[in-house]
Order: sequence, then C-alpha cells, then structure tokens
Amino acid sequence: MTDKIDFIIAGVQKAGTTALFDYLSDDPAYALPKTKEVHFFDDETIDWRNPDYAAYHAQFDWSRPAIRGEATPIYIYWPNALERIAAYNPQIKLIIMLRDPVERAWSHWRMETSRGVEPHPFSWCIREGRQRLFEAEPWGVHREFSYVERGFYAEQMERALGLFGRDQVLIINADDLRSTPTESLARVAAFVGARARGAVEHREVHVGVHGEREIPASDRAFLKNLYADDQARLRELAAAP
Repeated sequence: MTDKIDFIIAGVQKAGTTALFDYLSDDPAYALPKTKEVHFFDDETIDWRNPDYAAYHAQFDWSRPAIRGEATPIYIYWPNALERIAAYNPQIKLIIMLRDPVERAWSHWRMETSRGVEPHPFSWCIREGRQRLFEAEPWGVHREFSYVERGFYAEQMERALGLFGRDQVLIINADDLRSTPTESLARVAAFVGARARGAVEHREVHVGVHGEREIPASDRAFLKNLYADDQARLRELAAAP
C-alpha cells in the first residue's frame, strides 16, 4: 500500500485533542481510527531501522475516499516520535492543540491521581517529583509524570518546525475550540483540504470532576515563572513568517 495518512493531531495532552478527534469523527470527510490514540510512532518495541507500517495502516478504513488522520498527543513530546513521522511521510500535516501550560499541568496531574497512578500532591510533583524523569526509560521523559515538561511548548514546536515546513503545522488553541468550534473546525478543514462542515454545536469531552478544583496560588506562580521564557519564545515562533 502506497497511500499514507494525511494528518496527525500530534499534541498536546490535556489540550482538547479528544474533543477535536470527537468532532472530526462525526464528519464523513475524514476517516479516523476507532481508537483515538494509536500510539504507533512512540512505540519503542518497533524496529525503527526498518519499520513495518502495515499494522498502523490497518487502523484505518481504506475502502472509500477520505482524509485520514489520527490523534496521539504524546507524539510531540516523545523522543524521536516526530522524526519517525517525518520519515514515514515528509508531507504529512500536523495539528497541535495548545492550552495554558499551568492549567495543562494541573489537568494532567488530576487525571493521573484519578487513575490511581499518582499518589503525590501537585506541589511535590512539579518540584521534587520532576527528578523521577531521570530514573525513567527513555531517560528524561515519562508518560505519566511529565506534568511540567510537556508544557514547554516552544521547545517542542521548534523541534516540529525543524522537521516540517511551517505550512505543515497548524496550531489550535484549546479555548478557541471550546468557545468557537465551528471556526476552529473550519481552520482544520482548510488546513487538511477538507470541505468545512458548517455550524457545529459546542460539546465537552473528558471533563474531569474529581479531586481539588483550584491550583494552589503558590504552585500557579511557580509554574508561571518557570514557563515564562518558553512562553515568550513561543510567541516569537507564532509571529515569525
């Protein structure tokens, strides 16, 4: 099979990727896998010197003309995932959902505590708890405990833009998708070459209701300061032609 997947929602976690996937799944212009997160390009059991894409392509319906894509938000964060995507299809389109990094970290922590994965308080996790990443494999990254690290968006966007043309990367703000879904979905459609579907109703997907509801003020200030330089760099990247 010579056909390739057309687009990937490659990031970021806890920034509306599930809602976007849900919206697109309802549109017959797209052919998405039944499972939202395929987790192919972050699979370390694959021989990436000679990858077999058959299992990946088997996730998609090839029986009709459609624009095919998937959503695995760890791709933008996971080492070598973007490089593997570029090797698979240098012309692929990437959609990156962004959200305030402090709110993203908080939402991520709440998810892991609700799943029973994280036993520690948020304040510890974003400070001392970051050392756990240096005990992980691959070194320096972690699927669950990367509350802080996944919020360095400029760092990740620079990597993406070093591998793909700027016209291959679309950034959608999570707040925009929530408040103006019709306009956000029209941007996605134009980006991937689909026909805009018209007005859609707002929907909420995977909204957590567990645990503490507000970020402690000291933790918010700590993270805001930690992200300040990266956020400034992100604004520069967004303004660049």
